[in-house]
Amino acid sequence: MRQASTQQQLTADSAAKTSQQIAAELFPIEANTECKPSTGLISTDRGRTIDFHNHLPTEEALWNLLDSVPDPEVPAVSVVDLGIVRSIEYTQSEAGQDDTGQEAPGYWQISITPTYSGCPATELIENEIRGALQRSGVKNYAIQQQLSPSWTTDWITDKGREQLRKFGIAPPAGDSRKPGIAADIECPRCGSNHHKKISEFGSTACKALYQCEDCQEPFDYFKCI
Repeated sequence: MRQASTQQQLTADSAAKTSQQIAAELFPIEANTECKPSTGLISTDRGRTIDFHNHLPTEEALWNLLDSVPDPEVPAVSVVDLGIVRSIEYTQSEAGQDDTGQEAPGYWQISITPTYSGCPATELIENEIRGALQRSGVKNYAIQQQLSPSWTTDWITDKGREQLRKFGIAPPAGDSRKPGIAADIECPRCGSNHHKKISEFGSTACKALYQCEDCQEPFDYFKCI
């Protein structure tokens, strides 16, 4: 019994290590002089430490921070690579407030655009961004929704498209002005363009369900909008 228990523990430890390695590959964060590690302070869910408690971060450092916040519906892609975070600007104004509600002379203004109006994940995304800012020590900030121009799949970065593919989701084919045809869609597992549409809607409304006719695997296709 003891040997079996030990074997189960080793298997569990191996699986956990593999998951951490995969997460690190999906969301690499390069070393930054503005993101100084500090033991026991702020640790993101990707296992890295980002600390702005004692200094004002740069805009680039905040982009790096938010790049570690995954989209709740497609966790393989960050809210930055999905194009949800539109801008990060530092504003000198007495209108800003820190996380305790105190007035502050300047604050970071972060604009986000939901993937579509009424998206149920929008509030969760705001809370995840707010949590990342607060945990890293950013006190003076404001998050606002920017609804115009509306979100488009054109805003998904090249890295985001590759992450979708690795996650088993075919990225959008073409662009919003000229969406790709079915032949442009490639199976994310084998790269084949021989497939059939199973349903107009996949795991979420923004995706359609296909099945590859070569490897026979089903896959989601992120619709081009």
